[in-house]
Amino acid sequence: MVLKRLLAPGLKDFFWRTRGIWITSPTVSLLVILLRLSGSLQGWEWRAYDLVMRSRPSLVQDSRVVIVGIDEKDVAGLKTSIFSDQLLADLLTKLKAMQPKAIGLDVYRDVPVPPGEAALAKIFQSTPNLIGIQKVAGQSGIDTVAPAPILKARHQIAANDLPVDADNVIRRGFVYLSNGQETFYSFALYLSLIYLDSVGVVAEDIPGTDNFRLKQAVFQPLDSNEGSYIRTDAGGFQLLINYRGGKNSFPQVSMTDILQQRVPKTWGKDRIILIGKVGESFKDSYFTPYSDMAGLAQAMPGVEIHANIISSILSAALDQRPLLHGWPEALEWLWITIWSTLGAVLSWQFRYRPKQQYTSYLRWGSISLSLVALAGISYGAFLNGWWIPLVPPFLGFIGSSVLITALMARAGAKVRQTFGRYLTDQVVANLLEHPEGLQLGGDRRRITLLTSDLRGFTATSERLSPEEVIKILNLYLGAMAEVITHYQGTIDEFMGDGILVLFGAPTSQADDALRAVACAVAMQQALGQVNQQIMAWGLQPLEMGIGINTGEVVVGNIGSEKRTKYGVVGSQVNLTYRIESYTTGGQVLISESTLLEAGDAVQIHGKRAVKPKGVKNDIVICDVGGVAAPYDLYLTSEEEDYVPMPIPLALSYAHLDGKHLDDTIMQAQLVQLSRKGGQIQRLNPASSPPSPLTNIKLNFQPISGQTTDLTGDIYAKVIETPNSDPDYFYVYFSARPPEIETYLNHLYETLEKA
Repeated sequence: MVLKRLLAPGLKDFFWRTRGIWITSPTVSLLVILLRLSGSLQGWEWRAYDLVMRSRPSLVQDSRVVIVGIDEKDVAGLKTSIFSDQLLADLLTKLKAMQPKAIGLDVYRDVPVPPGEAALAKIFQSTPNLIGIQKVAGQSGIDTVAPAPILKARHQIAANDLPVDADNVIRRGFVYLSNGQETFYSFALYLSLIYLDSVGVVAEDIPGTDNFRLKQAVFQPLDSNEGSYIRTDAGGFQLLINYRGGKNSFPQVSMTDILQQRVPKTWGKDRIILIGKVGESFKDSYFTPYSDMAGLAQAMPGVEIHANIISSILSAALDQRPLLHGWPEALEWLWITIWSTLGAVLSWQFRYRPKQQYTSYLRWGSISLSLVALAGISYGAFLNGWWIPLVPPFLGFIGSSVLITALMARAGAKVRQTFGRYLTDQVVANLLEHPEGLQLGGDRRRITLLTSDLRGFTATSERLSPEEVIKILNLYLGAMAEVITHYQGTIDEFMGDGILVLFGAPTSQADDALRAVACAVAMQQALGQVNQQIMAWGLQPLEMGIGINTGEVVVGNIGSEKRTKYGVVGSQVNLTYRIESYTTGGQVLISESTLLEAGDAVQIHGKRAVKPKGVKNDIVICDVGGVAAPYDLYLTSEEEDYVPMPIPLALSYAHLDGKHLDDTIMQAQLVQLSRKGGQIQRLNPASSPPSPLTNIKLNFQPISGQTTDLTGDIYAKVIETPNSDPDYFYVYFSARPPEIETYLNHLYETLEKA
C-alpha cells in the first residue's frame, strides 16, 4: 500500500503529461482499422504487396517444372489446327518418351476432334501420369468447361481455375475446390503430389484442422480476411502464390521444338511437363504481382501461373522455401496500434525542441528512419513467408504524427492566448502537460534571471523619428528573441529597449544558469549583425549591457481571469536590474551565485564588490569573458588607450540615480580622451569623488571660437577611481549626441597621431 501511494501521484502525472499519446494512438489506430475493415485500403495494400514481391531477389529457374508453350508461330509453322487430336497425340507421345514425372495438359479436350481421335485416346489410356483439366467454378454450362471423358473416367482430371482479385490480378491459387457436388484437386496440387510421391513424400492430414502437411511444410487455407483481404471469397482451399518471379521463371520450349525434336531426348526426364497456350491471341494470360500496373503491364500465361503454384508447393515441401501467410487479425491490429503509438511518441518527443536546423533534421530523420524501418521489417518478414500490414501502420504512423501536431498547435494557441508571444515550444508543452500552470497563482523557486538594456538609447531615440525608433527596436528585439528562444529562455516581458528573460521558469533544467550566460554572450554577438543593418540605414550603432542573477523568486500567473500575465516577483529581480545597471556597452555582468551554478565553463575577466541600492551587504559581480564547451562563445574586448588633452575641456557633471538627476552640479575637466571614454579631473576637491559604476550626466562648457555645438547631454558611467589620486576618475561614454561624438572621435584620432 505504501508503494502504491508513492507511485500513484507519479503515474498520474506521467499519464496526464503524455495524455496526447494515449488519446491519439488508440483513436488513430481505431480509425485506420475501421477504414481497413471497410475495404477502403485493400487496393493500396495490394499495390504494396505487389511492390514487395517484385522487390525480392531473383531466383534461378525451377528446373523441376518445364513448359511446352503453344504460340502463334506454332500455328503458322505447322499449317494445321493446334486442336487436332492427332497433333496432340504426337506431342504427348514424344513427351512421354522423355520419362517425365508427370505431364499436365492445360488445354481443354472436352470433345474429340478427328482425325486422330483413336491415337489420342490410346495415349490417354496408356499414360497414368498425364493430368487433364476442367473448369469447375462458376455457373454450370456457362462458366464451366467439361474434361476429356477418357481422362475423367481414369480420374486423371484436375481443376485449373484461378481466383482473380478485384483489380484483375492473380495472387491466390487453389489447392482444391468444390462445385457443390464433388471436390477436385487443383491442377497444380495433383501434379505436385505425383512428383512428391515419386520422391517418397505424401500428404498427411493434421487432425482437427483443415490443414495438411507435406514433409515439414504445413499448408493451411487462406482466410477470407488474411493479409489485406477483406471478406474475400476464400471458398475451397486457397493459398497465396509464392511466385518465383516474373515471366520466364521456368525453362520453356515451343510445341514445334518438341514435334521436330529440336530438344534433347532427356529434356523432360524426371520433370513435370506443362503444356499450355502462351500466345497473346489465345487470351489465356493474366495480370500478376509482377505486372507493374504503374507502367506497361505485362500479363503472364495461365500455364506459367500454374507452374508457379507447383513450384510453391514443391519448394515448401522439398526446399524449405516458406509459404506465404498473413498474421492473425488481432496481431495485425496490435501491429497497427504499435506504429500509431510510435508516430505519436516521436511527434510528442519533438513537440518543444528548439526550432534549429539540426533539430529539424533530427525530427525528419527520425520519422524517415521509422518509416524505412517499417518498410524493412515488412520486407524482411515477407522474405520469411509473412505478409504483414504495411499501408495501415504507415497511415497510423503519419496520422498520429499529424494529429499530435494539430493538437499541440490548437492547445498551444490556447496557452499563448493566456501567456502572449514570449514562450518557447518547450514551455508551451510543459504548461499543456501540467494544466495547473494555466491557473492563477505561483510558487517559490530558484531561477536565473537575465535582463538587457541598450546603453543610452532613450536619449538617442529623442533625436530620431518615431518610425526610425520602431524600426530599430523591431530589428533589435527580433534578433534578441531569436537568440533567447534558441537557448530556451522564457521572455517575461519587453520593456521599451529592455528585455527580462527567465531561465528555470515555467520549466527548470539543470543547466539553466549556464544557458543564461551562454545566451547573454550570444546576444552580444548577435548585436554585431544588428548594427551592420543599422549602420547601413545611416544610424548610430547600438550598445547593450546585460546583467544576470540567480536566486529565489516567486513565479506564477498574476492578474485576473480576463487578463493574466506570467510574472516574477522578489528582491532577486530588483538585484538583477541593479547588476545590469553597472554594465557598459558590450558587457555581461553576473552575480557570484550565477557563477557558482554555471560552473567552470564560464570564463571571467575579473570580479568586483558592489553595494546596490536596497541591498544590506556587498555583493560580488563578475565580468564575463566567454563560455567554454559545449558553447564556445567569447566576447571580444578592446583595450582603451588614453591620450592626454593638450587643452583640457571644461565640463560639469551631476550624479544620476536611475532616472533621477542630482541637483548638485560639479565642475571638472576632461584631461585624457579614449575611443569610448576619458579621464576627468574634479575641480571641487572638497566634494566626494563619484563611486565606481555610478552613472553621471556630463555637459561641456562652451568653447570660445568653436563652431561645433557641444552643449548636448552626455551620459557616462564611472568605471574607475584611482586610489592614488581621488581627484581623477575614468568614465565610459554610454550616450553622446552625434555632433559631440563626431567631434570627440576626430579629436581622439588627431591626438593619437600626434
